[in-house]
Amino acid sequence: MPPNQTRGTRPVARLLCVVAVSAAIAGVAGAGALTPATADAPGARGVASTAETPDGRGVASTWSAPNGDKASTRRVRGPIDSTSVSRLGVAWSVPIQAPTDRWPGGYAATPVVADGVVYTQDLGSNVYAVELRTGRLLWTKMYNAPSSGPNGVNVGDGRVYGATVTSAFALDARTGVELWSKPLVRNQSEGIDMAPGFNDHTVYVSTVPGNADAFFTGGSIGVLWALDARTGRTKWKWNTVPTDLWGNPELNAGGGLWHPPSFDEKGDLFVSVGNPSPFMGTEEYPWGSSRPGPNLYTNSIVKLNAATGTPLWYQQPLPHDIYDWDLQNSPVLTKVHGRPVVLASGKVGYVYAYDQRTGQLLWKTPVGKHNGHDGDNLIALKGDYSKMPTLPFTIYPGVLGGIPAPIAVDDTTVYAAVNNYAATWTNQTVPTFPPFDEATGELVAIDLATGAIKWTHPFAQSPYGATSVVNDLVFTTTFDGTVHALNTRTGQEAWQATLPATSNSPVAIHGDTVLAAGGWPQAPGQTAEIVAYRLGATGLSR
Repeated sequence: MPPNQTRGTRPVARLLCVVAVSAAIAGVAGAGALTPATADAPGARGVASTAETPDGRGVASTWSAPNGDKASTRRVRGPIDSTSVSRLGVAWSVPIQAPTDRWPGGYAATPVVADGVVYTQDLGSNVYAVELRTGRLLWTKMYNAPSSGPNGVNVGDGRVYGATVTSAFALDARTGVELWSKPLVRNQSEGIDMAPGFNDHTVYVSTVPGNADAFFTGGSIGVLWALDARTGRTKWKWNTVPTDLWGNPELNAGGGLWHPPSFDEKGDLFVSVGNPSPFMGTEEYPWGSSRPGPNLYTNSIVKLNAATGTPLWYQQPLPHDIYDWDLQNSPVLTKVHGRPVVLASGKVGYVYAYDQRTGQLLWKTPVGKHNGHDGDNLIALKGDYSKMPTLPFTIYPGVLGGIPAPIAVDDTTVYAAVNNYAATWTNQTVPTFPPFDEATGELVAIDLATGAIKWTHPFAQSPYGATSVVNDLVFTTTFDGTVHALNTRTGQEAWQATLPATSNSPVAIHGDTVLAAGGWPQAPGQTAEIVAYRLGATGLSR
């Protein structure tokens, strides 16, 4: 989600997105305790992909998890395709109850659907249950606890799982009655702003180093918790960064998850971890020098044992991040020619493909605008500050650029919504940004087997709305409040609709219905609403 238009610590620090937590060990292992997976191998370039489904178990027909399914493919099957999409009309809308006059509006989540009910959460942490067919509000659980998002809920075992800024919770899916609540933050500088993961009767929730009031205050870390879905009891936890914060806990912070883990067929989980801070640094400690070294496990994809939380392998494509280029999106599990692979992406503006079993790098592809700063982190890591850019300077991707929200995949192609939004650094701590509506973007289609770009579709405004795929269509939203559907083969626009307000949230697709939201009114007459577009419905977009 974009920050507000004032300059300061919190807007610069949270920096995203649309749209977004540790093993029976409480502290993370040192940098040498776990060997990184082999990197920079040529891998399977040129290997043709097959017509296998992304997770080998069939394409889901229901949008039953925040990223569509447990593999985070954001892909479903159903009757909506390029021949039928023109028949989408407004079936119903539901007002968003969270305040919309603060950063970043009132809504940023992806809804989930279970047993004919839409479950979702606004940026006041309030949970809604809406009848999919009619739009009738069945119940609302009000928390009135501000979140910077991307947040959201997950559903399983007859319960709805979510979190406020301080605690994970479970609600009865039928009534909305709270069944349990568990505080997870260690201090007032930490928070929770993700949709939980759910698998095998276990809920996964991560804290992050911040909350709606402040981000990246010294001494705050992200911790991933595995909780019993029935009781909330802790099964294990894993610190995504060490508690000593690389030697300076009074100043440094980092880690945590923005989006849910993804789960393979054995139940092991793949997580993407956020950035370290301060960034770039401070006047006393420029270029991240208060946190020497690669700053594990920030900006990393990590495979964890589901039973213990023990890391099985990790890759850190961006060690010693200095520009807040998170690798924050949920990993995506899929297959290429029968080979299980995992895709990673984030504000760094790259998509990476790794072998699921070994972590071997198969390919990496830059997307969107880059202007020559991709290796600055390695120069800073070595302490060769004389070779760093001279202030002031402008970079692409900026801290709100790259791929700010989750990607999607089908049998042959990866789809990434990319934000071309610069940041200008005038000092070590606070960048400046152009107005939000001056940023542009694009949707990029990448060959799943080779990493080659197939096509690029430009947008006049930023696409914070992730990507979602059904048949031969890929959906996203742009900041101006437009829902777009593009043809997956050509990249040509097949359909669009105007939401009742600016949007920084993704699209869910369930059967004949597309769910989207305009959650951040920017002009008179705009209203924050969740909208259902349905085949054959006669309502009109605004």
